[in-house]
Amino acid sequence: MSERRALLRGIRVWLGAFVVCLVLSGATAFPLVHELRWLEEGLRSLSVPEHLPGLMEWIERVRRGLDATDAKYPFVLYGTDWLAFAHLVIAVAFYGPYRDPVRNIWVVEFGMIACAGIVPLALICGPIRGIPFWWTVIDLSFGVFGIIPLYVVRRRIKQLESLEAPLRTVPPSAALSG
Repeated sequence: MSERRALLRGIRVWLGAFVVCLVLSGATAFPLVHELRWLEEGLRSLSVPEHLPGLMEWIERVRRGLDATDAKYPFVLYGTDWLAFAHLVIAVAFYGPYRDPVRNIWVVEFGMIACAGIVPLALICGPIRGIPFWWTVIDLSFGVFGIIPLYVVRRRIKQLESLEAPLRTVPPSAALSG
């Protein structure tokens, strides 16, 4: 396999993994109320309340809040539907670098900027919204772990670009004779 093909294959594998994670994290925002009930039941069956009472209290509080919101103001949860939709739309944007990585590197860089933006958002909005710091750390991990595959992809795209550069340059003699 040529170096170009190997780089292209690696780029596509990393992008595919990133897109799958993006789609899964978006799709899980649709059934939030049910997911939280299932999570609470699952944690109880694993005896988590005895070992991590703070986690259990937080999960219960969030579940109660979602249940109350769903019962009285279900339209508020429409916001999480839009959150899910945004994840899916952003995932579609990564088809550009999948198809033509060098030309669409900007999508990867945009994704890296978005991952970096998670940090100030979580650190500012978390305390304002009463989110426990340990949960903010979980939110921060999405940015940290999200940027890793994108960084790898960007590096590989730059390598691919340097391999393709000689193919795109026109020799000076050809430019003069044209």
